[in-house]
Amino acid sequence: MTDAMVDLIPGPIHAENAPCQKIRLFAADMESTIIEQEMIDVIAEHIGCGKQVAAITRAAMEGAIDFEAALQARVALFAGLDIATLDQLYDRHVTLMPGAETMMRTLKAHGIATALVTGGFSIFAERVAARLGFDSWRANTLDIADGRLTGRLVPPIIGRAGKRRALEDIAAWRGISLSETAAIGDGANDLDMLMAAGVGIAFRAKPIVMDAMLSRAGGAVLDDGNLTDALPLIGISIA
Repeated sequence: MTDAMVDLIPGPIHAENAPCQKIRLFAADMESTIIEQEMIDVIAEHIGCGKQVAAITRAAMEGAIDFEAALQARVALFAGLDIATLDQLYDRHVTLMPGAETMMRTLKAHGIATALVTGGFSIFAERVAARLGFDSWRANTLDIADGRLTGRLVPPIIGRAGKRRALEDIAAWRGISLSETAAIGDGANDLDMLMAAGVGIAFRAKPIVMDAMLSRAGGAVLDDGNLTDALPLIGISIA
C-alpha cells in the first residue's frame, strides 16, 4: 500500500492550516456529496409530501433541529411504501456528483482505504458503494415488513455522533489513527466526523459546516461541484 502525503495546494480551494501527514483512510458522506440527490426528498416527492419533508431536511442539514429526531419524523411518513419502489427511485434519479468516479479511482490507485458514511438508507448506500468500489459503508436501515416500510428505522441510527463513531470504528479496525484520515461532507450531521478526521473537507456545504472547517486546523472548503478538487488536499494527483 502506498500512502499519500497531505500537502495543501493553493488554488480555488479555501483552506487553513491543513496538516502535512499521511492519509490512509478517506470517508465520504453520500447524499449531496457522492451523489447529487437527497434521496429522502426524492421519496417524499414521489409520495406527495415533498415540501414538508424538504423543509425538515433543510433544517436538519443546517443544524437547526436534531438530525435523528428529524430523520425518524420523515421516515414515519413513508409507512406502507412498497420496497420495490425504492429500487425504482434509485434507478430513475441517482446521479453521481461530478468527479466522484475519478476521485475514487485515484484514491484506490494510491492505496487509500475508502468508506461511505451516510445518514441515508442502506438500500441506496449499498448500491452506491458497490458502484464506486468503496471498501466499507455505513448507513441507516429501514424497517421492512411484508415487503413494505413500517415507518421505523432499525437501531442504531446513524446521525451526527454515529457518523463520527463509524469513522472511528473503521479506522480502528484497519489500524489507522484518526490523524491519518480525511472526511468530506456537506451537512451539519457530518460535522463531528469532519472535526474528528485529520483533514475535514466541507463540500458545497451549509454555512455552519463551512465556518467550522475554515476555523479548524486541517479544515477546508470546496465551493464547486467537482470532487476531484479534494485530491490536492491530501497531496495526490488525478490517476
